Amino acid sequence: MEIKEFDTIILGGGPAGFSAGIYAARGAVSTAILDVNVMGGQPSNYLELENYPGFKRVDGMELMEQFEQHADMFGVEKFDMIEIVDIDLVSEPKVIKTKEIEFRAKSVILATGAKSMKLGVPGEKEFVGRGVSYCAVCDASFYKDKVVAVVGGGNSAVEEAMYLTKFASKVYLIHRRDELRADKLIQNRAFKTEKLEFIWDSVVEEIQGTDLVNNLVVRNVKTGEVKNLAVNGIFPYIGITPNVDYVKGQLEQDSRGFILTDETMQTSVKGVFAVGDVRNTPLRQVITAAADGAVGAVYAIKYVDSLAPVSAVK
Repeated sequence: MEIKEFDTIILGGGPAGFSAGIYAARGAVSTAILDVNVMGGQPSNYLELENYPGFKRVDGMELMEQFEQHADMFGVEKFDMIEIVDIDLVSEPKVIKTKEIEFRAKSVILATGAKSMKLGVPGEKEFVGRGVSYCAVCDASFYKDKVVAVVGGGNSAVEEAMYLTKFASKVYLIHRRDELRADKLIQNRAFKTEKLEFIWDSVVEEIQGTDLVNNLVVRNVKTGEVKNLAVNGIFPYIGITPNVDYVKGQLEQDSRGFILTDETMQTSVKGVFAVGDVRNTPLRQVITAAADGAVGAVYAIKYVDSLAPVSAVK
């Protein structure tokens, strides 16, 4: 098996990963980015972003192509569409095994992101970016004076539904139970929010449309009644889960599985850093992911520089 050695290996080629790559390479450490998918991460699926500073409006794939070109300029090596067989984050050096290559690194930066839990209904996948969104902060402005629905009953669902009322003419909150799971304080605010209507004991059966979403098929779980709900967009908020299958108990995580870090992005294992959506963070945006990547890379460099050269060890 071929062996490749680097000072820093970054897992994940999204905004956090590329930002980390740029900063690490500029810090004169050999750097590689590995991704199980194509490079670009979640933003590559966004039709438009309006909240990344310096870009009034930019196609998500175009933005990530610029991230990638920037990393290329500093000689960051890239390996995409790889199949990871095993990862050892505790050993020295750290080891990431694929079917064909064994990667070894002095430090590892985890930038594998998180994924929104899906409804799993017909039309959901087909209309992502065309009426199906998993980020109200990202896309709310596209629904000014339109009708949207939020699915869920927890804090995130209720808070995002209230946020959307600042833009949409009407917001439906669809919940499969007859009461919310959100904190009482948040619930009380929601019940007082104008333009917010609750649809209880109901689930979305199908998302329909032509070029864009225009209808939801909603079923009442108690009565079995099925009805159509005319909307321009739908925001599922039934949970988010980090991409941490590879961790396998090697790092400290919170109750939801997100990796715990300190302010330098250092995890519970020396030389291993976590950046972006995969870590326990209060905001998951392209800009915060990129910022995390910069911080994590700077401290990964410091860690690498602190290691005694092999020749000096007696």
